[in-house]
Amino acid sequence: MQTRLELPFRAPGAAEVAPLSALYEQGNGAPARGGLLLAHGAGYDMESPFMARLAAGLVELGFGVLRFNYPYRERALRARKRMLPPDPRAELEAAHALALGELVRRSGDPRPWLAGKSLGARISTLLAAKDHPCRGLLLFGYPLHPAGQPEKERSEHFPAIAQPALFLQGTRDDLCEVERLQAALARFGGPVVLELLETADHSFKTLKKSKMSEEDVFAWLLERVDRFATSHP
Repeated sequence: MQTRLELPFRAPGAAEVAPLSALYEQGNGAPARGGLLLAHGAGYDMESPFMARLAAGLVELGFGVLRFNYPYRERALRARKRMLPPDPRAELEAAHALALGELVRRSGDPRPWLAGKSLGARISTLLAAKDHPCRGLLLFGYPLHPAGQPEKERSEHFPAIAQPALFLQGTRDDLCEVERLQAALARFGGPVVLELLETADHSFKTLKKSKMSEEDVFAWLLERVDRFATSHP
């Protein structure tokens, strides 16, 4: 079952409300594993093939999944532009928090999972660090640093996160040097698991030598989510 929504969003300091598109999906009956907020990456929107396929797999695992567009992607889609730069952090966090509140209302789960790809993963961790309602974090390709600038780490808030977190990363991710992430996770506040997909890049595309199809990659991601969610009910 899929429900298309519009969320009334007012950016910090703005006078006008600008709606954000969202999609809520769940199987038949109440979601057995509660709610899950799935946020897109900087170059995606909520209906990109990656997001749609991931959401469908998460629904099959028993989650009630809400996807949404960040304001900059909504503006780009409405203006029929391919790309606009991401919004300021405060605006991204406000939009994310609005979607989280909608998910709580729709799923009936007071402490949903926060999940995201790249940018969406980072904003998920920022909300968790500020103690927004969250059972745990499912992070697909956390952007630890800008490409080619590993010294500019985005991990200063990790010690403030108490919720359990699953980091799913490719070993060829140019936005996340594995050794740096491992060192950063040693300072993480809550229980944390790092799973590495060999030869995968930031988009989870693997090299031919891995002999993994796209179906294999999604199966790998979802199996790790299933295992982690089972161990942190």
